[in-house]
Amino acid sequence: MKVSHLTRSLLHLFFPHCCVGCGNDVLDHEQLLCLSCISRLPLTSFHVYTGNPVENIFRGRLPLVSATSYCYFTKDSLLQHLLHQFKYKDHQEIGHWFGRRMGESLMAASRFTWPDALVPVPLFAVRERRRGYNQASILCDGIAAVTGLPVWKDIVYRTALTQTQTRKNRIERWQNIEGRFALQNPAAIRGRHLLLVDDVVTTGATLEACGQVLLAAGNVQLSIATLAFTTR
Repeated sequence: MKVSHLTRSLLHLFFPHCCVGCGNDVLDHEQLLCLSCISRLPLTSFHVYTGNPVENIFRGRLPLVSATSYCYFTKDSLLQHLLHQFKYKDHQEIGHWFGRRMGESLMAASRFTWPDALVPVPLFAVRERRRGYNQASILCDGIAAVTGLPVWKDIVYRTALTQTQTRKNRIERWQNIEGRFALQNPAAIRGRHLLLVDDVVTTGATLEACGQVLLAAGNVQLSIATLAFTTR
C-alpha cells in the first residue's frame, strides 16, 4: 500500500491531473472536475418531476413517456466551455463523465420508466468521420456504463448533411431537419421503449424529427434525455 501510494504520488508530481473546467490540480484520477467546478454545474433535477420544461417542449408535438435534461445551458458558462471541449476538441472523456452522471440521475428517478435501449441521435456519416465520433453516442456509452442498458447506434441514421442549427429559429430548425432521418430495421424496435439521447435540446426540432421516425416503426414507446437544456 505504501509503495503504491508513493508511486501514485510520483506519477502525479510529473504528470499532474488537472481539472478540465478550471485547470486546477485534481488529485483523483477518476475525476475530471474539481469539487469547485462540480458545485458550479447548474443541475436541473428535471428527472424527478413530471411536466418539466423538456417535456413541455414536446407537448402536442411528440408523444413521450418522459423526458429530462441534466444541466441548464447558458452562454459563457462552465458548461458551455465543457461542451465545446467535448464536441469540437476531441475531449471524449468529458462526454463519458457526463453520461455516467446522467445514468446515475436516471437510476435515482423512480418516475422514469426504464427503457429497453439507448438510441443516440445520429450525425450524418461524413460529419461523424470528420469529427471522429458522435457526441450523443459517447453520452450513451457513459449512461450504459452505469445502467447496463444496450446502446443501439445503427437503428436510425441521417439521410443528408444539414446546416448547423445554432443560429436558426424554431421554424428554420424544423425546415432544416425535417425528413433527414430514416430507420435501418423498423421491425427491430417494435414493442420497445427507447431512450433517445442528445447533447443539447433547444427548440426540440432535431429530437422531434428523429423521434417521429422511431415512433413510425409502430408500437414504440419513446423517452428523451439530453445533457443540457437551453432556451432562446
